[in-house]
Amino acid sequence: MQKISTQSDSWLEKNRTASECYRGVQTYMGITENNLTEVHFTQDRLLERILSPSNLNAAYKRVVSNKGSGGIDGMNTEDLLTWLKVHKDELLSSLQAGRYRPNPVRRVEIPKDGGKKRPLGIPTVVDRLVQQSIAQVLSPIYERIFNDNSYGFRPGRSCHGALLKAQTHVNSGYKYVVDLDLEKFFDTVNHSRLIELLSRRIKDGRVISLIHKYLLAGVMIGAQYEETLMGVPQGGPLSPLLSNIMLDELDKELERRGHRFVRYADDCMIFCKSKRAAARVKNSITYYIEDTLHLRVNHEKTVVGYVRGMKFLGYSFYVKSGACRLSVHPKSMSKFKSKLKSLTGRSNGMGYEKRKESLRYFIMGWLEYFKLADIKSKLKELDEWYRRRLRMCIWKCWKKVKTRFKNLMRCGIDKRKAWEWANTRKGYWHISKSFILNRALNNDNLRRANYPLLMDCYCKVVS
Repeated sequence: MQKISTQSDSWLEKNRTASECYRGVQTYMGITENNLTEVHFTQDRLLERILSPSNLNAAYKRVVSNKGSGGIDGMNTEDLLTWLKVHKDELLSSLQAGRYRPNPVRRVEIPKDGGKKRPLGIPTVVDRLVQQSIAQVLSPIYERIFNDNSYGFRPGRSCHGALLKAQTHVNSGYKYVVDLDLEKFFDTVNHSRLIELLSRRIKDGRVISLIHKYLLAGVMIGAQYEETLMGVPQGGPLSPLLSNIMLDELDKELERRGHRFVRYADDCMIFCKSKRAAARVKNSITYYIEDTLHLRVNHEKTVVGYVRGMKFLGYSFYVKSGACRLSVHPKSMSKFKSKLKSLTGRSNGMGYEKRKESLRYFIMGWLEYFKLADIKSKLKELDEWYRRRLRMCIWKCWKKVKTRFKNLMRCGIDKRKAWEWANTRKGYWHISKSFILNRALNNDNLRRANYPLLMDCYCKVVS
């Protein structure tokens, strides 16, 4: 369970730079450009706002509603209330006195394109509660200063807003793009640089110390502990805000240079009027990111070129009659088709209702996200393939000759043909394209059976 006492495991005693408690005014060594500077703090009672009952209650509701798996202590969100009833006072006193020590995050990996995996760090639910309470107080402070071209992890902003802003830039004549790719951004954030940036706005040293402890909490990979001397583990409520604070420096530098750009988290596109100008911008901004922000640019994936076909947030761009239009990037469409294939697999063990529910949830969510794209013609083509797979699944479920005969009769097939096709030995995929099954399981019958069809869902989303 969550440790909130002064006792600690041996791995947490090594190389600690965050303070163990609050004793008067604290100082940190921060980085500005290439020089070390001492950062002084005062106490403006920001910690009291973070630990206020109303803020903690809101954080608790958010953590519980988000659900998610537990951290290294095995506690789930359902157990959080019971734990707080017993340990709330001890938790608050340890946070106020500076004795609170976050647990290491649990390392999990999710698949990425090309067979790679993205590492996530899952904090304990108590740490998620504390992180959420910090984020709720700090977010309004930083929202006032964040750049208008930043859209990731911000209230009232979304991917769609970023895409529409990108369209505006292209329609203004900025049709060449620097597609900036930061290499393992969340794993390479420089702690000293981040603390220095935080200290510009946060003058309560206790809050800085608490955030610093989260940065240094480490990760558990199986039973093995690993220090985190750099990076902001993805998976906690605080990491999106910290990433925006770090990259706000990039936003300000791009704005100072007069560039048009759009950024969503670590995905950034800089728009120029010529390919030559874009190449110059790529070289200069790469130097700034690596020399000043101490981050790494992926030189292979950072590309310069005409906007057509560039991938941004799963979409791609094209220009028609002088106007910028959005389409679904081929990789995104391929993933969509692959997921549909998985959900309509004839051997995935799904029953009728579970399959319908899973398909409706996935299709409506995907279309809601990609509704800005011109996808009607592609969906019509894909819908034919998708309906054929549905017929294949249904035919597979009618396993016995008697069941097939009875259901074909119910669907309006005459007795002789129904008996003939019920006894066929042809494969499922072959039968799914036959005229008899297309007639028996036509579009109207699939609708009556409550199967979600792609074009029907699309019309609901765009209407």
